[in-house]
This record gives sequence, C-alpha cells and structure tokens, in this order.
Amino acid sequence: MRPNSLPRQRGVIAIICCVMALGMLAMVGMALDLAMLYNRKAELQALADATALAAARELNGTASGVANAAIAAADTAASYRYQYNRRLITWSGDALRFAASAATPDASWLDETAAETAPTSIMFVKVDTRALRADIGLVSTVFIRMADNGPSSATTAARAVAGRVSTLLSPLAICAQSTTPAASRVNVTGSSSYNELVEYGFRRGVAYDLMNLNASGVTPENFLIDPLAPPGVTGVASHFATDVVGPFVCAGQLPLPTVAGGTLTLKRGFPLTALYHHLNSRFDDYADHACTAEGAPPDSNIMPYDKAAITWMTPAASSQTAASWTSSGKLWTRADPLPGDASNTASQYGPLWAYTHAVPYSAYSAQPVEPATGYSGFSTSAWLKLYAPNPPAASTSYPASSSTSTPYAQLAGANFLAPIADHQPGVARRRVLNVALLGCPVAAGAITSASVLGVGRFFMTVPATSTSLSAEFAGAVPLSTLSGVVELQP
Repeated sequence: MRPNSLPRQRGVIAIICCVMALGMLAMVGMALDLAMLYNRKAELQALADATALAAARELNGTASGVANAAIAAADTAASYRYQYNRRLITWSGDALRFAASAATPDASWLDETAAETAPTSIMFVKVDTRALRADIGLVSTVFIRMADNGPSSATTAARAVAGRVSTLLSPLAICAQSTTPAASRVNVTGSSSYNELVEYGFRRGVAYDLMNLNASGVTPENFLIDPLAPPGVTGVASHFATDVVGPFVCAGQLPLPTVAGGTLTLKRGFPLTALYHHLNSRFDDYADHACTAEGAPPDSNIMPYDKAAITWMTPAASSQTAASWTSSGKLWTRADPLPGDASNTASQYGPLWAYTHAVPYSAYSAQPVEPATGYSGFSTSAWLKLYAPNPPAASTSYPASSSTSTPYAQLAGANFLAPIADHQPGVARRRVLNVALLGCPVAAGAITSASVLGVGRFFMTVPATSTSLSAEFAGAVPLSTLSGVVELQP
C-alpha cells in the first residue's frame, strides 16, 4: 500500500457526507412543500363538507328551500379561514350545485336559478372549490422550484356532495281514498262557510282504522313497504322479515332518500300482529322489547284517547274510529260519504279532533309546505254542519284557546300524560305516522308494487292492537319535506 492512500480516503468521506446532506435537505424541503399542499387540501375539504351539509339540510322541495340552501352555504363559508387560519374564504354561488341524485353526472347538476324552477325533486347539493377564486387553492413552493423545471406553485381543490339518506316515512302503505291532493267538500249546499279541505279523500280530525280501508273494493287493503328497495328496484322477500322491517317501524323512517320516482315493492297485508308492539313504543310501551327508548323514544304526551274515557264530546263514541261503512263499491267510514247516510248516529263518528281541527277549504293554499303553525281550523260549533246527519256535540271541556288548540296539545290536565321519568321529555308528535298513500287498485299478488301518490299524517289516538290501528288524519305532506338524516356522500 502506498503511504499517501489514507489521506485520500478521508477526503472522499467528507465529499459523500456533503452530498448526502444536500440530498436530505432537498427531501426535507420537498416534504415541507407537500405538507403545505396537503394542509391546503384539508382546509378546502373541511370547507366543502361543512357548506354542503349546511345547504343540504335546508332542502325541502320548495324554491325557498333552494334559496335558503344557498344562503346557508354562503353563511357557513363566511366563517371559514384558510392558509393556516390567516385568510377568509371568498365565497361564490358558482361553487354550489343541486341535483335529485348524488349519482347525477357532473354536467347535469343545476345552479340555484335552475333548481328553483323545479325544486320538488332536489335533494342533494355539491360544493366544488374549483369554482371559487383560483388563489384559494394555490400553494407557492419553496424547495420544489429549485429542481430542474420544478414548478413555482401547485394547486389543489376539494369537492363534497351531501343529501338525505333516509325518509321520515313508516313502512306502512294504504290506498288513497281519492287521487286528488286537495279538494273542497261542500258540507252545506249553497254556503261556502262550511266547505272543508279534504286531502286524498281523507278528512282532518276524523279517526280511521288504517287496517280496514279500501278505496277500490270492499275488502281491506294495506301493505308493508320493502324498506331496502329504492323506487323502481324490485325487492326480495327476505326484506319483509320482522327483524328487518321492525327497526324501521320503531324509528318511523326508511333508509331511502325518497320513495318517489318509481314503483315501490310491497307485501300485501301489513303484518300488524307482528309489528303492533313496535308501533306502541310511541306510548312508552317497551314491554315486548321490540324497540328501545334510545332508538325509538316515546311521545312527549302518551295519553291514550280511548272512546270510553274522552270528555270533550257527547254522546260518547261507540267505536275508536269513525264506524266502518261500505258504499259505492269501497270500504271507508260513515264520516266520508257526502251526503252522510241517514242512518248515521252521533256516536258513529268516533272521537273527533284529538290532534287537529278540520280546516276550511278557504284557508288552504296550493303551496308545497303547510305553514309552520298550521292552517286556521273550524271551531267546534261547525260540527253541526260538518258531521251531518245527527252530529255529535263538543263539550265545554274541549280546548278552545285557538282554532288550532287540541286535546293532544295540552301540557297538563286530563288530556296529558308524560312518559316515565327515565324517558322524559319524549319527542313531540312521535305518535304521528307518515303513511304512504298509494294509487289503487294495486296489482294482484302477495308481493306487488305501486306508486306513491302522496303521504298522509295519521295521529295514533290509542295504542295499536294485533288487529286495529286507530289513527286520526292530520293532513297530507309533500314527500320532499320528509327529509331524514343528511350525510356526506362518497
């Protein structure tokens, strides 16, 4: 070995260390640039998620709902900052789009103006930050630009889609008694003072046995909805098992964004014997362990309005609902035909107005959403004309503080009963079932299908039994207003 070889090796090691240090510095620099880009992406994704959720919660099938969604998105964006919380977001409505389905192709999403012209089916919103100012997603690089042809900046963006994933509808369907969403019932010829709003053939304030109706025949028709098959998709028999549908009966909602836009798969004959305990969770009844109070809380007022115990009308009702009546080839009640049959007696109208008043047709307006306070109803003095012949009379114990005051609305007294302490305060109006109203007759077969004409609200006056479901009609509601849980979509 030559004497000078060792010093030469020491110099090589120093050079290698310098090169490695430069390489490590470059890698750290690139990591810092990428971290800034990643952070900006996360900031924009948080913005997109929050604005999409805020907007989607406002959609209710109306033009005003679309407008409110746009406002909610702008208000939410105004509270967001980016670039490490240093700069405010500059919002633009161009970043917000609307559609009926989360799967809608990008080119078919609507802007606010277009969505307001056809709002009924609008249930999803999309936020794309690429439509905001370009500098919002722009990140300047520090180290990457030092590489050969390295860019001096990089751009990122975020996208979010949100909409409802459930509909506040029970898995129960019955036949609409009429295909007309709203009609005027002329109770007194020659006088409009007693013209009454009738929706899909049902009268507000009248109680019906939902298991004993049929608009197109004299044999009862009722159906169980396949809770897992979207409209237009054929369901399977296993979906109708009690352990599958039971939780949805408890909760009063279906895991479907809508039940419109196609026929629903149905099973003929709602299995009340297997499911009435699920319905009765609304009365704080969990004895059968069909539901839990956590997943299916009781109503805030669980007082049953049994025909033998109510005091607000005379004479006492002879049945829990308006008495069943067969005429004109259909199965309905004595309260429905016009004029009423001459053999009607006062007790056959059943308990009236436990939850809602009958409404004058003049109070109704053809708008997508009923006013939050409801329509102004008739006073009980109108019973004389509304339920002829031989009408019952309201007693002085009927709440008379307003045209919308009812026994159920009382917070104390003989018509109020709170759930047990462990389940208080309960949820107001949990006793109201949203029931699909079908276009009938429905095709033959144990498993069949039909389209939904509308949705009726029915207030359970008493707990269901294995054979009857007594519920007072409380008006029709648009499907688009029955939004359940709103979530971000993949």
